[in-house]
Amino acid sequence: MTAVREATAADLAAWDKLTVDVPGGQIFQSRAWARHRAATGWRARHLVCADGRAVLVLTRPWPLLGGGQAYLSRGPVTAGDTPEHVAARLAAVTDWLASRGLDVVTTDAELPASSDYADRLARLGFRPAEEVQPNRHRMSLAIDGADEAALLAGVSKQTRQRIRQAEAEGIVVRRFDTAVEDGSSPGPGFEPGLRGDLEAALAEFHGLVAATGERRGFGLGPVGPFLAWLRAAHADGLALYLEARAPGGVTPIAGLLLYRQGDRLSTAISGDDAAARADHPGVLHLLRWRAIQLAAREGRAEMDLGGVDVAGARHEPRPGDPMFGLYQHKLSFGARFVEQVGAHERVLRPRHLSLVRVAARVAGPGR
Repeated sequence: MTAVREATAADLAAWDKLTVDVPGGQIFQSRAWARHRAATGWRARHLVCADGRAVLVLTRPWPLLGGGQAYLSRGPVTAGDTPEHVAARLAAVTDWLASRGLDVVTTDAELPASSDYADRLARLGFRPAEEVQPNRHRMSLAIDGADEAALLAGVSKQTRQRIRQAEAEGIVVRRFDTAVEDGSSPGPGFEPGLRGDLEAALAEFHGLVAATGERRGFGLGPVGPFLAWLRAAHADGLALYLEARAPGGVTPIAGLLLYRQGDRLSTAISGDDAAARADHPGVLHLLRWRAIQLAAREGRAEMDLGGVDVAGARHEPRPGDPMFGLYQHKLSFGARFVEQVGAHERVLRPRHLSLVRVAARVAGPGR
């Protein structure tokens, strides 16, 4: 069994190198995410296994009754290891948490459903659970050294036309990214986003995404925590924001938030102004293409275009499904649907967890 210990100061100094900058790395295993969740009532436990791999666990106690819940946010990361080794790491961390009186452990590590990882989870006592994060599956575009011309050739004709139309209109794409805040060039197709403009730009982006959520049926939450997280992730170079404006425009018409995670650039969330679509139908096509260009320029192996599934319907979208249009949009860039194992949980102390749930029902909402 793989031994587990709490991280030392030296481990913490190199934490993101162990959890984010590795193959299959995850921003939700980063120190920035740990700090952000700690500010909202969770306790961040930074654990290191005997094999040198690191795992962030978020724990939260139950009110009055002792015990608590644990969440390995998108962890453990694979770090290039086999499903067998990832499962062994999860088993060791779960044993460590059980020895400290936790009642339930949730994990949603990103491994393909085509692997044997789900079977290994079942043998460890984990059962499927509803997702904590918005999506279980994702759309993936392999880059693997392809140049921009080859990547553009893999885009559908209609989407290429939309991209060129947006470019011809003079749509401005501002890149808010610590990598270019030192005065270095943002690269062809981008204008630099100034550090002093970041706060206002992200606040406007929140408005775009909130309006998009109302149209698509998902909630975003208040602006305060949204900005707090993005400030932290941006400061650590883990998140960057692409903002699109019409020529001469003073407000954004679309935005795209991206995460740097190991060998991929990942789409976090996007939003646009529905009223501007008639005049600028290619703006989101242009933003996604700029993200693909950036991933290629950074030498990433993959552009992760994000998810298209809906809570309660975790399958590849079909005609008539709410996300079918978005699915087709992402397919048009040459992406493929990647089915993942998804969230699982293991109950460690069934009787105590039942007591907690009964007490929560008796106390009622808001207590």
